[in-house]
Amino acid sequence: MSKPLILVTNDDGIVAPGIRALVEVAATLGDVVVVAPDSPQSGKGHAITIHEPLRLNKVNAFPGIESWESSGTPVDCVKLAKHVILKDRNIDLCVSGINHGSNASINIIYSGTMSAAMEAALESIRSIGFSLLDYSFDADFEPAKPYIRKIMEYMLARPFQHGYLLNVNIPKLASEQIRGMKVCRQADARWIEKMIEGRDPAGRPYYWLSGDFVNNDHAEDTDIWALENGFISIVPSMHDLTNYPAIPVLKDLE
Repeated sequence: MSKPLILVTNDDGIVAPGIRALVEVAATLGDVVVVAPDSPQSGKGHAITIHEPLRLNKVNAFPGIESWESSGTPVDCVKLAKHVILKDRNIDLCVSGINHGSNASINIIYSGTMSAAMEAALESIRSIGFSLLDYSFDADFEPAKPYIRKIMEYMLARPFQHGYLLNVNIPKLASEQIRGMKVCRQADARWIEKMIEGRDPAGRPYYWLSGDFVNNDHAEDTDIWALENGFISIVPSMHDLTNYPAIPVLKDLE
């Protein structure tokens, strides 16, 4: 029996330590192909490139692993994998990450990591986005690896009919401190944003986005609760943004 084909991508760029850790796990489960941005693309969301050509270069980023870097966004990378690099092969699983920083709660809509996974899900590919709650470049991914492998094995073993998408966030804890995994919902939280103004050497104003993450949803079935209490959060996600309860309310517009 042939090994499953696993596509690995991210938004931190092909040289980020997080994607190296993810490739190491994926390589124990199947044939791996990496297609990732050639530079950091954090916060790109579901952006795609339409006003300039995309560049694609084969690189030796991971020993023994077919690897490509693209000038595009994380979503562009998945499109290039699906329609160019692997156009004649069936992708069994797409994994994105491991992101340096949280993609829990509202962060999912800004995340290039999760948007890449969602793009694969739109193509009916089982997909997982992995994020570690540590923004540092030298983050320790070792405690997360056994859980990442378990989740990937679970997804590969089940013939989901459509592109199943999981948003997995991992607390910054030592192995013995991680209490397990929780399947949960996305917390209703948001960013209270502010623009920090400065002046460049020519005296012209510039603005730097900042803000505070505020969570007013303290129920025990949310991803934020799970992470704050030492659990890995697993949120089944989807692209459908329809506000279903509003449909009957708005029927009088017809």
